[in-house]
Amino acid sequence: MAQKAQKVGIKDVAREAGVSLGTVSNVLNRPGTVAEETRVRVVSVIERLGYVRSESARQLRAGESRIMGLLVLDMGNPFFVDIARGAERAARAAGLGVMVCNSAQDPDEEAEYLSLFAEQRVRGVLLTPSDASSRNIETFRRHRIPFVLVDRVGAKTVECSVSTDDVLGSALAVRHLIETGHRSLAYVSGPPGLQQVRNRRAGALHALAGAGLPPGALRELPTERLDVSAGRDAGARLLGLGDRPTAVFCANDLLALGVLQSLYAAGVSVPDEMALVGYDDIEFAAAAAVPLTSVRQPAVRMGALAAELLLEETSGVDHTHRQVVLEPELVVRRSTLAGR
Repeated sequence: MAQKAQKVGIKDVAREAGVSLGTVSNVLNRPGTVAEETRVRVVSVIERLGYVRSESARQLRAGESRIMGLLVLDMGNPFFVDIARGAERAARAAGLGVMVCNSAQDPDEEAEYLSLFAEQRVRGVLLTPSDASSRNIETFRRHRIPFVLVDRVGAKTVECSVSTDDVLGSALAVRHLIETGHRSLAYVSGPPGLQQVRNRRAGALHALAGAGLPPGALRELPTERLDVSAGRDAGARLLGLGDRPTAVFCANDLLALGVLQSLYAAGVSVPDEMALVGYDDIEFAAAAAVPLTSVRQPAVRMGALAAELLLEETSGVDHTHRQVVLEPELVVRRSTLAGR
């Protein structure tokens, strides 16, 4: 059996080049401090031996990683893919990489990934929390690793955050439904422990009150998850209601697409028999069988801004924590335009 090739170390380079370990280190990290002839000789040996330095070890010694962590609720949701795209763009411009992880809306998995980030000594973390109690954040704070909240304003934190005004976004959606003649609505909400879900409910109730309608005009259908499967289940419950609402507002587009599937399978016409609005305006919203009216969040910009705030905080310059709140916009499509 062939023996496994032994890894070439910095000592091997120093011995082969006839220089000290410190000289090799200077060639790798501060080449301008080494005489040209010596530098060329050491580089030649490095290339010939195939030496690859341990970047992780170097970072641990320096206390400054070139990796930032990104932990989101669901990488199966294109909204979070866009956030990751924006964060990666900003990180790469600064010479950093992004380690993307998915909590799957599970506080226990969130805790494990935050622990992993701490072990890896990442530069900082961009976090969309799934733990409503904020216990995971409190535990992670002890590691003194900077973090920025994404798609959420921290009720119990003073750190930076980048989010969208969800109260305004849902108010825009429900106001649109009211203006198109609907007086009985349903809200497919997702897990009630998520702040985004609660904020979107608050905005919907605010729009009802502004139109002189009672809170009872909005029936809430909570779901355990924010995905298409949960939307289909909510759609089945919606179809089983005795006094069926004429319009549905969903906490995200994946839920709305699941509801649309259930309505289509039952022969319920959207929007003629039931109007439907989603949230996030992912790419699939416009491409659905019935193009979906949705509240657009600037996801790529959110990710980029969050990464820029984290880079600023970890750069060593004066930094003031900021809570950046972006404005959403309503994109009206066929799913709410009955008779057109």
